[in-house]
Amino acid sequence: MPRMKYRSSDVDLMARLMRAEAVGEGKTGMLFVGNVIVNRGVADCLDFTDLRTISDVIYQVQGGNYTFEAVQKGSLFYRRAREVERRLARRNLKYWRQHPAKYSLWYFNPSGPCPSTWYDQPFSGQYKNHCYYEPAAGTCASVY
Repeated sequence: MPRMKYRSSDVDLMARLMRAEAVGEGKTGMLFVGNVIVNRGVADCLDFTDLRTISDVIYQVQGGNYTFEAVQKGSLFYRRAREVERRLARRNLKYWRQHPAKYSLWYFNPSGPCPSTWYDQPFSGQYKNHCYYEPAAGTCASVY
């Protein structure tokens, strides 16, 4: 059973975002971004209580901006999905989860070292340029 219900159009949308956010970090980096996308879709806590589809997650707006920078600024996001990224997206949707993004709801690419917290959420690890953060203990059981 998949971690989250999806259609082929969801796979394409997720594949596009994974590439736009992490193509420079290879397949593993894109899988970590995919973990965060799916985690937000299954989470029922914090800023993610009303997100139930891949589209809800990817097009979420907070503070007047899309939560994923590539949606707002990235021309790479608006290109067609490629089969390699579609396969990665399906892996995330079906089963793939791994540290440091296994339970993460956030990531970002800082200009320096990864901070120990991000908006009061603990640092779970780093992969290449991205720092990953999971919910503080006891704040989001649905992600674990």
